[in-house]
Amino acid sequence: MDIQQNVQEQLNQFQQVQQQAQSIAMQKQTVSLQINEAKKALDELSKTSDEQDVYKTAGPLLIKTNKEETETELKDSIEMLEIRQKTIEKQEKRITSRLEELQTSLQSAMNQMQQ
Repeated sequence: MDIQQNVQEQLNQFQQVQQQAQSIAMQKQTVSLQINEAKKALDELSKTSDEQDVYKTAGPLLIKTNKEETETELKDSIEMLEIRQKTIEKQEKRITSRLEELQTSLQSAMNQMQQ
């Protein structure tokens, strides 16, 4: 395989990995927003009295529930989302490392083409 084909293949790989990195960044942002939203809801819930009615959404419905159950659900949700966030961060590190490797390899191949 000649150098030009090699560069083209590496460039294609680089673009694919770049798209993966963008996808992971979007996932990370989405999970971060969900965590913040759940924490804000938990904070607001802590300001309510135990006797006060609490409602949660289920699709287009509002369902009456108790405060304790809702707090537990929110805490579980936050815990799950934080685990997901850590997984995404690990993926992001691997992808970033792979992008750096491909960039170095591409630069080397481009330099060979110019010689």
